[in-house]
Amino acid sequence: MEDNAKTPSLKSQSAWLLFAKVVGFVFSFLLPLLIVRFLTQDKVGVYRQVFQVVVNAVAILPLGVSMSAYYFLSREKERRPAAILNILIFNFVVGGLACLTLFVYPQLVGNIFHSEEITRLAPRIGVVVWLWIFSTFLETVAIANHEARMATFFIITAQFTKTLLMVGAVVLFATVEAFVYAAMIQGAVQTLVLLYYLNSRFPRFWTKFDFGFFREQLVYALPFGLAGLLWTLQTDIHNYFVGYRFSASDYAIYAYGCFELPLIAMISESVTSVLIPRMSRLQAAGDRREMIRLTTRAMQKLAFFYFPIYIFLLITAETFIVTLFTRNYAASVPIFLINITLLPFYIWVVDPIVRSYKELGRFLLTLRIFIFTALVSALYFGIRNFDLRGMIAIVVVTVLTEKFISTSAVLRKLEVGAKDLYLLKGVFRTAVSAVLAGALTFLFYRGFSESLTAFGAETAQNVLGLTKTSLIDFAAGVLVLGACFAIFAPVYLLSANYFGIIDEEEKALVGRYAAGLTGLFKAKAPLAPDAGLKTQD
Repeated sequence: MEDNAKTPSLKSQSAWLLFAKVVGFVFSFLLPLLIVRFLTQDKVGVYRQVFQVVVNAVAILPLGVSMSAYYFLSREKERRPAAILNILIFNFVVGGLACLTLFVYPQLVGNIFHSEEITRLAPRIGVVVWLWIFSTFLETVAIANHEARMATFFIITAQFTKTLLMVGAVVLFATVEAFVYAAMIQGAVQTLVLLYYLNSRFPRFWTKFDFGFFREQLVYALPFGLAGLLWTLQTDIHNYFVGYRFSASDYAIYAYGCFELPLIAMISESVTSVLIPRMSRLQAAGDRREMIRLTTRAMQKLAFFYFPIYIFLLITAETFIVTLFTRNYAASVPIFLINITLLPFYIWVVDPIVRSYKELGRFLLTLRIFIFTALVSALYFGIRNFDLRGMIAIVVVTVLTEKFISTSAVLRKLEVGAKDLYLLKGVFRTAVSAVLAGALTFLFYRGFSESLTAFGAETAQNVLGLTKTSLIDFAAGVLVLGACFAIFAPVYLLSANYFGIIDEEEKALVGRYAAGLTGLFKAKAPLAPDAGLKTQD
């Protein structure tokens, strides 16, 4: 009871993490806009291929061992420093092996994409992978240690420095190699911060190695890590098939067709990160009903964001893609429309529950082996018979298949029945609110988008003095998207409030954050020259 009293609420932790990721999103959102305007389409393709390798390596190679911090820091009070040391050792070794491999066999990734430039950069890519695998544990350990505010600080700061370095690379050098060096610097700085934080929270953790516990931790983590490996391959291997079969320019088209706003993943990660340790405690206590209640509550909160985002992007997809990535990427629109079909299904939160049951972890591993095998076979067939739209369609079908099967297994484990459907009433009401807002926005978009685009372009030229086509299109597109959002958002929020989706506690929470931000700006605002006299009066 004492531990529960000290543990921040799920909503509070999720809110802090979401706030951090939204701020980080604001910092990073500028980067893709600059890249498509400073680099040729071929270079954009190479850039996306390089960082596809980096991101996948960082996600796959730790094999879920980093994520075991959520489990062991909640349950092993005496062995917390040892759990931290085990994770660092594992990450250091696997990152070092990846780096060594790319030094010895640089053609390993270059041959996949038929790119001499990637082959040349492979050793430096290996260094980035090593540094990022080790340093990205920073956010995870802060959350696992129930320090959501500290994690918020780490996320915002890391995203700010990364964006600053990457923007400098694109503006000053406009080369893929410059991006790689910027990523190296980011990883090195974050590594130093990680070591300082760990020493402050787990003093002398490096003296706590226990081989038996290390083996126990691996036994727990590796089934989930292998399942995660298969999940990452399942969701990203299509990029490698496309990179192998199509040109770098086509790859750029495909990559931005598969573009997802970072905010979308951030919302899910913010909820899932705090659900994992909470579900672990509930499973240990045998409280299945609370696990079900928390899961459906999380689904409702995710639906509140994902359903309207999906409807809005479905309506404005063409304007959205052209505004962000210029007319050169208009061919990405059909791919984008197929890809966002997955958005409404992201509300299915099963990973925290699966991680609480070892037997579900083994089942998920088996399932993903089967799904992955089927996916590779379909993609192999696809690169010979399909275009880019067919390739993304294969991915969507396989992801949905895996989600349906894994969700069914979780429902059986928790003994969920028809009697529990009432828990999803908030999700259904959210869907109705999003559809209502979407219907009005669609009518507005069909009737006024062309005239608004013409007006925005004329204003950009005559009032703002813009002459570059990409900037004129950007200004016009922002006007159209802004007008559509001005229709969509109020209708959605009003209908959501009418249906009772937004509860009083959430309104109060938003009010407190708004009041805090207002007070912060007021406190920092400079006094007017006669403010002191007015105060005295």
